[in-house]
Amino acid sequence: MSDMTAVLSVDLIAQVLDRVHDARDIKSCRLISKAFLHAEYVHRRAIRPLRLGPLPLLLRRYSSLQSLDLSSCPSLDDTALSLSIPNPNNLRSVSLSRASGITWRGLEALVSACVKIEAIDLSHCTGFGDREAAAVARAAGLKELRIEKCLKVTDMGLAKVAVACTGLERLGIKWCPEISDIGIDLLVKKCQDLRELDISYLKVGNESLRSIACLSKLEDLAMVGCSDVDDEGLLFLSFGNSSLQSIDVSRCENVTSHGLAALLEGQKCLKKINSGDCNPELLTSTFLSKLSALQSMLNILKLDGLQLTDSSLSTIGQNCKNLHEIGLSKCKGASDEGISRLVTGCINLTTIDLTCCRSVSDRVLFYIGSNCKRLECLRLESCGLVSEKGLDWIASGCTDLKEIDLTDCNVTDTALKYLSKCSELRVLKLGLCPGVSDCGLAFIANNCAKLLELDLYRCTAVTDEGLASISAGCLKIRKLNLCYCNQISDTGLNSLGSLEDLSDLELRGLVRITSSGITSMAVGCRRLTHLDLKRCYSVDDAGMWALARYTENLRQLTISYCTVTGLGLCHLLGSLRCLQDVKMVHLSWVSIEGFELALRASCGKLKKVKLLGGLQDVLSPELLQTLQARGCRIRWVNKPLVFKG
Repeated sequence: MSDMTAVLSVDLIAQVLDRVHDARDIKSCRLISKAFLHAEYVHRRAIRPLRLGPLPLLLRRYSSLQSLDLSSCPSLDDTALSLSIPNPNNLRSVSLSRASGITWRGLEALVSACVKIEAIDLSHCTGFGDREAAAVARAAGLKELRIEKCLKVTDMGLAKVAVACTGLERLGIKWCPEISDIGIDLLVKKCQDLRELDISYLKVGNESLRSIACLSKLEDLAMVGCSDVDDEGLLFLSFGNSSLQSIDVSRCENVTSHGLAALLEGQKCLKKINSGDCNPELLTSTFLSKLSALQSMLNILKLDGLQLTDSSLSTIGQNCKNLHEIGLSKCKGASDEGISRLVTGCINLTTIDLTCCRSVSDRVLFYIGSNCKRLECLRLESCGLVSEKGLDWIASGCTDLKEIDLTDCNVTDTALKYLSKCSELRVLKLGLCPGVSDCGLAFIANNCAKLLELDLYRCTAVTDEGLASISAGCLKIRKLNLCYCNQISDTGLNSLGSLEDLSDLELRGLVRITSSGITSMAVGCRRLTHLDLKRCYSVDDAGMWALARYTENLRQLTISYCTVTGLGLCHLLGSLRCLQDVKMVHLSWVSIEGFELALRASCGKLKKVKLLGGLQDVLSPELLQTLQARGCRIRWVNKPLVFKG
C-alpha cells in the first residue's frame, strides 16, 4: 500500500502539527511517515533538552530552531556550551537559567555563534558578574535579558549592557543587590525602547523612578519590595510617560495612598495594579476616587493584606466595572457586606482571591454565584465559615469554574456533590478537609473528567476506594497530593497506574504503602517527573529498583526516612538519567560508602541534593568539590547521623 502522506507538502503537514499540542501526540505524528518526520524537523521552533549529550545532533536535525532552553541540563559549563551549539544557527532565544558553571568565556562563544540572538535568560546564575555582562553585551541585537538574582553584577556590568544593547525592550534585574540608582539612570538614558522592567528588591530610591519616568514606551514596571521608594517616586512616574499598563508596588512599605493616587492621575492606561502588602491604610478615599478614571481600562487589582472597609469595596465595585481579577487575600475588614457589593458591580470577574478572609460566609458565595457568571477561579483557603449551601450557589451560578481552593475550609462530601456540577473543573484543592471521604470523591470522579490537579493533603477519611474512583473517572490528572492520607495502602497505589498523564505525585507520610505499591504505580505512571516518598517507612530497595526501571523521566525525588540501603540508592541514582533534585535525609540503612557510590554514580546529573549535615565531615572532599564544580548545590540539614546498617 502506497504512503498517502507522501503527496502532502511540508507546509500543509506543518499546519497539521501546529494544531497538535500534546507531547505524546506529537511523537505519534513523527511515526506516521517519513514525510511527517521530515516536516517536524523543518517546522519545530523550540526544544528543552534534559541532557547535553544529544544536543549537537538535535540542533543539526532541527534546522529551524529559534528557541533553546538549557535550564534543565546539569553540569553545563563553558566547554559543554561551546561544543553544543553549532555555528551558524537560527537561534533567537537561549535560556541558561541556574547554569552556575557558565562564565564569560562560554557567553562569548554563545554570542559569537548565535548572531541572531535576541533573548537570553541567565537568572539565578550565581557566577554572573560584570565580566559576564560584558560578554552578553556583544549581542548588539539583544531585546530581552533576564539576570534575576545574579548577585555579583553591579552598575558597571549593567552599564556595559546598556551602552551596547540600546534596542533592549525587556529587562529583569530582580534581586541584583549591587545595582543602584546610578546604574538605572544610565540604563534609561541608553535603552529608550524598554517596555518591561523588573527592579524588584533593589536598593534603589526615588531617583531611579525619576529616571524611569523618561521611558516613553514603558508598559510593565515591577518594583516589589523596594523599601526606599515612597510617594515622591510615584509622583515622578505620574509626570512622566503615559504608556504604563501594569505596575507592581507590592511590599513597598513606604508607599501610601497619596503616592498611588498621584500615579493614577497621570497614568490613564493602567490595566493592572498590584499594591498588596503595602501601607495597611492604603485604601483612602483619595486613592479610590482616582480609580474611577480607569474604569474602562483596569482589569486586574490586587490589594492583598490591606485594611478594607465596606465603603471602599463598594466604591471599587462602582468604579471598576471591567475588572477581571480581584485579589483580597489576607485583607483585614473584608466582610460579607463589602465583598457582596463589590461582586455585584464587577460582574465580569473571572478570578477572585479571598484566601484567609476568615469572616467570609455563604452570603458572599450567593452574590458571587448570582453575579459573576464568567468566574473561572475562586480561592477560599481558610475561609472556615463557608458551607455546602454556599458552594451549591457557586456551582449553580458559575458553570465555567475551572479552579477552586477549599483548603482548610472543613467542607464535606455534600459540598463535593454540588461542585461536581462544574464539569469544566481543572484544579480542586481540598487539603486539611477531614470531612471529605470516598463518597465525595466519587461525585467528582463521575462528573469532572477534565480534572488535572487534585490536592487531598491530610484528608484522613479518604481510603483506597476513593482513590480508585478518581483513577477511573479523572484519567487526565497530572498532579496529585495524597500526603498524610494515612488510610491509603498498596491497593490504592495500584489503581493509580491508570493515570498515564500523572507527572507530580506526593505520597509523604503514607505509612501503609510498601515497595509493592510503588512498583504497581510506577509501571503505569511512566511520565512521572516529581515524586515525594518522605516518611514512607516501608518503602525499601525493591521500590527503588522499580522507580529506576519504569520512571525514567523522574527529575525530582524525595526519599528521606525510607528504608533504603546503599545498594538500592546507588542503583536508583545511577539509572535515572533525568534526575536533578534528590532529598535523602535520614537514610539510616545507607552507609558512608553507600552515599559515596550513589553520589558518584549521579555526579554529572544532579543540580540539587539535600543531605544530613553530619555527612559533610565524612564524605570525600574531592567528591563534594566535584559535585559543586559541576553545578550541584548541596543543602546540609543540621541533624545527627544515625546508621543502622
